[in-house]
Amino acid sequence: MDFYHTIEEGGTAEFKDRGSKFLAFTFCIRNTTEFKEQLQLVKKAHPKAAHLCYAYRIGYDGVQFRSGDDGEPSGSAGKPILGQIDSLNLTDTLVIVVRYFGGTLLGIPGLIHAYKTAAVLALQCSHIIQRPIEVHYQIQFNYTEINEVMRVMKKFQCRIFNNEMKLFCAMEVGIPRFRLQEVLYGLENIPHLSFSPTSSPT
Repeated sequence: MDFYHTIEEGGTAEFKDRGSKFLAFTFCIRNTTEFKEQLQLVKKAHPKAAHLCYAYRIGYDGVQFRSGDDGEPSGSAGKPILGQIDSLNLTDTLVIVVRYFGGTLLGIPGLIHAYKTAAVLALQCSHIIQRPIEVHYQIQFNYTEINEVMRVMKKFQCRIFNNEMKLFCAMEVGIPRFRLQEVLYGLENIPHLSFSPTSSPT
């Protein structure tokens, strides 16, 4: 597997049932720090909401995931949301659903349907893309070689996460795994350049 699917641009949607309003939001996240940041932003924007439920899956292998019911009956909110992320085979994806209580209890089947539907609608409004699985590298080089380094980055569609441009430059990049050998060969031919694998940016 050389590619994965994720959200490039988040979406929003609204679903209503018997007076309760469910607002759903989707985000692209790369780590739990970004999850916490987005959760706090949504909480701040909806201080009067009765519940704020969520689910996310992170990483190329998809083994890092979490869901939360925020006071709703166990399994009635977070799991249905996560199920919609998984039905589209997405990762690095967060869905948050805010509920404003309308005065009528929906019951567990009704809650499952509402949170699932809100998540579905928000994901339908999101821009889902296919990205190559990347290997992360730290590159160091003389500033005089910047044009040649950028030529290699552009040719093989590498992503630049961080860069420090001084007399001696440092750059964190994501190299498509299926193009790794070609990229490293191109970098090896640039004078005064060194590179080493690193963990994913956080």
